[in-house]
Amino acid sequence: MAMTTIQPLPPAERHRLAPLLETYAAEMRATLAGSRPARGVDAAALLAADPRTEILAAIEGDELLAFAIFFDLPEVVFARRCGALDDLFVRPDRRGRGLARGLIGALCDLGRARHWSHLRWIVPEADQGAIALYERIAERSDWRSYVIRLDPEASL
Repeated sequence: MAMTTIQPLPPAERHRLAPLLETYAAEMRATLAGSRPARGVDAAALLAADPRTEILAAIEGDELLAFAIFFDLPEVVFARRCGALDDLFVRPDRRGRGLARGLIGALCDLGRARHWSHLRWIVPEADQGAIALYERIAERSDWRSYVIRLDPEASL
């Protein structure tokens, strides 16, 4: 059995995410009733074309098992940088093996190396599996999240 590694996924390799993104979108469709997510190949192309997007991937041999999409952002209150985790997904057949925890740990290590003030993320209330993990490894913030829906076909 090959060892699982967590490593950056450069833009030229992001097309490999298409099957995982397709599965992720299908799950989010169920979690976020009424949304119409994009096809995996379209989402992978968007990620490959955006230089601001960073991705860590859990890889075993040639297989992508999980990903964390994040951004390194200015944090003006502390005049530093912070990390914003946008999406985290583990292939359903690989859940419960510490991959999500490993990706978040790797992001925290990266953030410490980059001197981030913090790592933050949001999660849909309906995603109880993710919330259960996050309640164990992080503290709930006092921030409230808001959204203005600009495209009804891309509702979250």
